Amino acid sequence: MGERVRAGVKPRALVGVAVAVVACAAAASASIASPKHGGDGLTRTVVFRRDGRASAEALHTKTPIKHLVVLFQENVPFDHYFGTYPYALNPPGEPRFVPAPGTPSVNGYTDALLNDNPNLANPKRLDRTDGNVCGSNHSYLPEQEAFDHGLMDEFVQFTGSHAAGCDGTHGMDYYDGNTITALWNYAQHYSLNDNSFGTTFGPSHIGAINLVSGNNHGAITSGPTSNVIDGTQIGNVEPTYDDCPASALNIHFTGRNIGNLLNDGGVSWGFFSGGFVATSRNPDGTPVCGESHVTATGQVGLDYDSGNEPFQYYQSTSNQLHLPPTSVAAIGHDDQANHQYDLSDFWAAADAGNLPAVSFLKAPGYEQGGIGPSGPLLEQQYIVGLINHLEQLPSWNSTAVVIMYDDSDGGYDHVMPPILNDSQTADDALTGPGQCGTHTPILGGYQGRCGYGPRLPLLIVSPWARVNYVDHTLTDQTSIIHFIEDNWLGGERIGDGSYDALSGPLTGMFDFSGRHRAPKLFLDPQTGEPAGM
Repeated sequence: MGERVRAGVKPRALVGVAVAVVACAAAASASIASPKHGGDGLTRTVVFRRDGRASAEALHTKTPIKHLVVLFQENVPFDHYFGTYPYALNPPGEPRFVPAPGTPSVNGYTDALLNDNPNLANPKRLDRTDGNVCGSNHSYLPEQEAFDHGLMDEFVQFTGSHAAGCDGTHGMDYYDGNTITALWNYAQHYSLNDNSFGTTFGPSHIGAINLVSGNNHGAITSGPTSNVIDGTQIGNVEPTYDDCPASALNIHFTGRNIGNLLNDGGVSWGFFSGGFVATSRNPDGTPVCGESHVTATGQVGLDYDSGNEPFQYYQSTSNQLHLPPTSVAAIGHDDQANHQYDLSDFWAAADAGNLPAVSFLKAPGYEQGGIGPSGPLLEQQYIVGLINHLEQLPSWNSTAVVIMYDDSDGGYDHVMPPILNDSQTADDALTGPGQCGTHTPILGGYQGRCGYGPRLPLLIVSPWARVNYVDHTLTDQTSIIHFIEDNWLGGERIGDGSYDALSGPLTGMFDFSGRHRAPKLFLDPQTGEPAGM
């Protein structure tokens, strides 16, 4: 576990939660019916609480899913976590994983890929003592160069870390079910997709933008930066509409995102970030987000990174001053927080019976699974704690948790993605210098959006998930947008070249027939093994 360190004053306490819980419950128990127009042009009857806000449970949905919880983690290619699934080495002293009879295989490592890999090094198994300290280069251009026309053979040269004390072959390596035990158990009992990709190439902030809009074009910068090319963001730049801290070099977008569509449809939603709460304020009122942690390796990292909070790039959905919600009952609805919250607000709402219809969750930095102060065991503690808690709520019967990742960290995966959208800029190199294909980009003609990018893990944990199932449907980060649009908004799309127009569905990972329900699975957060609750 990480030891918590705070800068400035203590975070805002959840004052008056008990009162707000009672108020929320009373509001939910008394409701009135009102017509609501969906994105498909149809008129439906929607149940509103006494305070005038629509109940997530009462909203019309295409599927039985009334609550979607999207956990967006950091920097993991598919093979890094699932390359040998469902077979683990099971050495003495490590948690064991033995697949159930009939467990399906994935498009993972073959003997040739493990022992005669076309890269300069073979993948090596990492155990529970091996952290991800160095990381790899996951920039837009080097990732394309590593893919080498689809040969997938130049990762060491182009994305391997060259930092002092780092092994450039580390990005080739992988964990198995003795370390990624919880995720393998979730795959065993629910659904895993082995054909899901980053929407485009590029690092974390690009993945975050693609998650909520599928549009990283139209970037407006505060100054010159090589991370924006031909009007498209291709690298990490902090958002304009976030003062925690304010950044002299920043960018923003003026287009629409899924939050705008949810607001138009009267659907409750929120983005909940670890460390979002202001621990103090400067004399001018701007926030200080000082939550940080020291891990077992002695590394210190801030819990919050504004570039991982994609709605802060859009003025329409930003909470620039990190203002708290006005009440627990208001979480997920319009107020001064503008749908942007701390993770503590998520649990305040969930435990009060006010879980929003759509919740995006970003773990604090030390539990995101990426490089530096995090790692797979700290990530496991967070994910297991989240799902164990959600499974004990009445809302679980209509909930789906999606576990997915923002980028590959430049690490090795052996699968070349289909390229659905070409690009020709100075930072493209997938099929030749300055080229990711030779055709004009089909999505609005916008350059700098070569995609799909690297293959990433995608899991669904839900009573409605298929059990012990591997889905091969082609999906990407915007498949989340696609599901939200279909489930709540009548199939409305963002438009303006958003990748949601191309994205594959998540429905192959569900069984909505009603014949089978996936039972609850409680895990031990330390070992990832099944545990009684």
